[in-house]
Amino acid sequence: MILPTSNCSDGEEAASRTASFELLHEDIQRWVWNQEWDTLRSIQEQAIPTVVEGDSDVILSAPTASGKTEAAFLPILSRITAQRETSHSPSSGFDVVYVSPLKALINDQYERLQHLCDACDIPVHRRHGDVSSSKKRKALDDPDGLLLITPESVEALLLRRPAMFHQALQNVSYIVVDEVHSFIGTPRGKQLQSLLHRMEKAKDEQIPRIALSATIGDPDMTAEFLRPGSGGEVEIIESDDSRQELKLLVKGYENRNDRDEDGDSDDPSGTVVDIAEHIFTHLRGQDNLVFANSRSNVELYTDLLKRLSEERGVPNEFHAHHGSLSKEIREASERTLKTESSPATVVCTTTLELGIDIGWMDSISQVGSPPSVSSLRQRLGRSGRNDAPAILRVYIQEPEIGESTSLQDTLRPELVQTIAMVDLLLENWYEPPNLDALELSTLIQQLLSLIAEYGGIKADTAYHTLCKRGPFANISTTQFTSLLQALGNEELISQAGDGDLIMGLAGEKLTRHYDFYAAFWSPDEYRLVADEKTIGTLPVTSPLMEGRLLIFGGQRWEVESVDEAKQIVFLRQAPGGQVPLFGGEGPILHTRVREKMYSVYTETDIPRYLDSEGIGLLEEGRIHFDRLNLAERTIVPQGNHTVLFLWTGDRIVNTIHVLLTQIGFQVSKTGMTLQIRDCHPEKVFEELQQIAVTEPSESAQLAECVENKIVDKHDRYLTNELLNANYASKLLDVPGALDRISSIVEESHL
Repeated sequence: MILPTSNCSDGEEAASRTASFELLHEDIQRWVWNQEWDTLRSIQEQAIPTVVEGDSDVILSAPTASGKTEAAFLPILSRITAQRETSHSPSSGFDVVYVSPLKALINDQYERLQHLCDACDIPVHRRHGDVSSSKKRKALDDPDGLLLITPESVEALLLRRPAMFHQALQNVSYIVVDEVHSFIGTPRGKQLQSLLHRMEKAKDEQIPRIALSATIGDPDMTAEFLRPGSGGEVEIIESDDSRQELKLLVKGYENRNDRDEDGDSDDPSGTVVDIAEHIFTHLRGQDNLVFANSRSNVELYTDLLKRLSEERGVPNEFHAHHGSLSKEIREASERTLKTESSPATVVCTTTLELGIDIGWMDSISQVGSPPSVSSLRQRLGRSGRNDAPAILRVYIQEPEIGESTSLQDTLRPELVQTIAMVDLLLENWYEPPNLDALELSTLIQQLLSLIAEYGGIKADTAYHTLCKRGPFANISTTQFTSLLQALGNEELISQAGDGDLIMGLAGEKLTRHYDFYAAFWSPDEYRLVADEKTIGTLPVTSPLMEGRLLIFGGQRWEVESVDEAKQIVFLRQAPGGQVPLFGGEGPILHTRVREKMYSVYTETDIPRYLDSEGIGLLEEGRIHFDRLNLAERTIVPQGNHTVLFLWTGDRIVNTIHVLLTQIGFQVSKTGMTLQIRDCHPEKVFEELQQIAVTEPSESAQLAECVENKIVDKHDRYLTNELLNANYASKLLDVPGALDRISSIVEESHL
C-alpha cells in the first residue's frame, strides 16, 4: 500500500488510509504516522483484518525483518486498547502472553514492543532466568499488559505459583508464539503445546494463538502443531512480497594436509587457514555472520581470524557467539553488529539464526554443509540491506583421496549435500518435522508438573488434559497406564486414598530442582571463570586440568586451577590455546535431501554458484559415482566388506542398520552408507531378499536390539517396553526401510 500524505489536525504526516489501516486504533495509527512509514508491509496489510477480530488462530509467515512482529501486535494492541476503553475498569491480568524460544529474543522484543506499547499506555513485562526476582514478583503481583516469557518460565509459574498465574491469565486475549518453526518436532515443542493447552485450561476457554515464523515448510502441518486436532481451522497468512535476489558462492577445498603422519595433530589444517584467510579478506569492513555449525568450529575460526588481524596489524573485527559463552560475551558480540560506526563479523552457531534484532547483515557465510534446508533459509534471511541482494558464501572441505579413503568420501558427499540443500532452498522446499514421535520424556515432565500445579489430579483427567485433548494424542490409554505404573515404581508419583495422583518423594525432589523446567538435557558443566568473571561453561566430559591450554570466547587461556567439588575452572590469559570439545550430535538428514544428492550425481549440469575447485570436486565425485556404477547398483564390494549406498534419510538408514544387526551382521553407519564387515555382496543381497518378504517387525520390537535407547531427559524412568516404543517413534521408520529394501532387491543386478 502507498499511503498518500495529508495534513493531520495535530500536524503529523499520515499514512494513506487503506481498509487495514482504518481497522487500527487511533493511538496505533498515530504511532504508525510517527514512524514516518510510507506503507504497511504486505504481511501487515494481510494480517490486520484477521488478527484484530480476535476469534481465530493465525500463522504469520514472512521473511526475517519483514515486519511480522508489527503484523501481530498492531492489531492485537488495537483490540486490547479498544477493550480497555469500553470496560471502564482496570486490567485484572495480562492481556497477551508472548512465548519465545530465546531469552535474547525476548530482550530484543521487550525494547521493540515497549516503544509501541507506550503509544497506548500498555505495560510490557519480561520473565526469564536473567530477569531479577523483584521484577518478576512485581509483574505477578500486579499483572497487566504484555508478558514476554520462555516456555521454561511458563512451566515454572504453573509449577511454583499456580494460583497466582491462573488468576493472571483470566484476562488474556491472545497467546503469541514467536519462531514457531524452531519448536516443531522437538521435545520442547511438545512441552510448548502442553503449556498452551494448560494455560487455556486455567482460563477455561480457548485463547487465540498467533504464530510467527520466517521458515515454514508445510503450513498445514504447522497449523496442526499450533492447534492440535483443529489445524484446518487455523488461518494461514503468508507474505506476498517479491522474492529476494540472491548472490551465492560455494567454495570447495581439498584438504591435502589435514593431519600429521601419526594422525593426531592439534594444529588446524592448512585448508582451515585458507578458509579463514578468505573470510578475513572478503568480510572485513562489513557486518557479517559466519555460521560454523559447531561451538568448536566457532572457537577455531574466531581464533584464526583474530590472529590474522594481529599479523596484519589491523583492528580485530571478529567475535564469537554460541550457547556456552556467558550472556555478557554474547550480548557484547550482538552490540558490535548493532553499532553502525564500526564493522563486525560474528562467528556463531544457531544462536544467531533466529530473530534477534542485530540489523541487516551485508553477507552470510556458512562453514561446512548446513544442518538442514530450513536452517539455511533462516540464516540467509539475515542478509540483504534495503533492496540489496542477499549474499551467501559456503565453504566446503573434502579430504584428499588416498588408498584408505572410504567409498563414500570418494563421492565428495559434503559438497554434493550442500548443492542438494541449496537447490532445494531455491525450490522453496523445507524439511517437515517428525510429528509421530511419542516424546514420553516430555510427557513425564508435563504429568509431574500438572500434578504439582493442582496438588493432585485424577488419572483420567490427566489423560484427557495431556493426551486425549492435549498434544500427546498418539499415546494410548494402555501406554499411559504403563507410564503411571513406571512412575509409581520409581516413587515419582503415588495414588491417594481418593484415587488422585499425587507427587511421590522422588517426584518432589525432581520437580523442586531448577533443572526440571526445561524439557531438554542440561549436562553437567564446568563454570569457566577469568578475572573473577564467568565467561561461560564447558561440559564436564571435556577434560580440564591445571596447565591445559584453551581457546574460548575468541581468547586464549591456561587453566590455573580446577575446583572439582564446585565444578569451577579458573583461567588466566595465555599465548597458546586449543579448541575444547563441546559434545553434541549432528542433525538427522531428510530423505528428500539424499534423493536430491543422487540427482546431482546423475545429472551433468554444473551449478553456476560453484567456484573452480568446487567444480573440480563435483566432477571427481561424479567420476567415482560412475566408477562404482551407483546409477545401476546399491550393493558395492570393498575388499572383504560390502557397502550399501541407500540414498535415503537417516531414520530409514538407522532402521536398515538395526535390521541387519538383528540377523548377526557387523554393521557401521557413515552418512548414507552402511558397511557390512566380512561379508560379500551376494550374502547381503540374500538377506535383503529375505527381509523384503518377511512379515515386518513392529518398530518397537525392532528397537529391542538397540543397546542405548536413552535419548531424552527422563527416558531413564521408562519401562523397557515404553523405551522401545519411544525410541522407535523418533529414530526408526520400518515402512520406509522395507520400501527401500524392496527397491534395492528389485533394482539389483547381482
